[in-house]
Amino acid sequence: MQALLRAEGLGFRTPQGRPLLHGVNASAARGECVALVGPNGAGKSTLLRLLGARAVPTEGRVSVLGHDLAAWPAPERARHIAVLGQTETADLAFRVHDYVALGRLPHQHHAGRAEHARAVDEALHTCAVDSLAHRALSTLSGGERQRVHLARALAQQPALLLLDEPTNHLDLAARADLLALVRGLGITVVAALHELGLVPSFADRVWMLDRGTLVADGPPDEALSADRVAAVFGMELVHTRHPRHGGTLWSFERKVAA
Repeated sequence: MQALLRAEGLGFRTPQGRPLLHGVNASAARGECVALVGPNGAGKSTLLRLLGARAVPTEGRVSVLGHDLAAWPAPERARHIAVLGQTETADLAFRVHDYVALGRLPHQHHAGRAEHARAVDEALHTCAVDSLAHRALSTLSGGERQRVHLARALAQQPALLLLDEPTNHLDLAARADLLALVRGLGITVVAALHELGLVPSFADRVWMLDRGTLVADGPPDEALSADRVAAVFGMELVHTRHPRHGGTLWSFERKVAA
């Protein structure tokens, strides 16, 4: 399967010379959902910033759709890559429709009014916030606001969607619903997730970082092996069978020293 996203020998050091990432080689295919996991400080947010061209690597390169990000003009990148960060800020007086329409800015000289309107309406509908279109952001719940942020990203019609802990501050049901929505988009997604229990139902592939190094890259049942989870997270992986449909349930518990 052809890679849409590729990182080759990717590394990043702070201006003071402290290494945050080193030697990351990874790729994601078209339509693949990747869960990026690792302990706090492992380098997840740094890697997402490099993949979205929000920081410049000090080593290696990133390519998307065959384009080296370092040489790809920013307006062109913005038509293909959407980013949803941990803390999205916006003027809370914005109406939902107008805020989502900001996602069309990269396309303003490349599409007509009808196409812009259709893209915004589709994004609102996909994220189930079309009924909120005329409300101000200030009136929304945390879960509603997160869906609106996602709708703005989808209005860009990206080939690659980068999400930095998108389930933060959401309740359990809202977390599951949001990840199910993202998984059903049919586009390439890389999502940093801090709750390992959410990963198996969401991800086709897992990238696991530990102290700036990629220590696993594969399907969830391989990448999240019991030994690796114990070594990297200090957690014990427990498999149980669902009492109704018989599927496997994953849970992670704090490992107790013998």
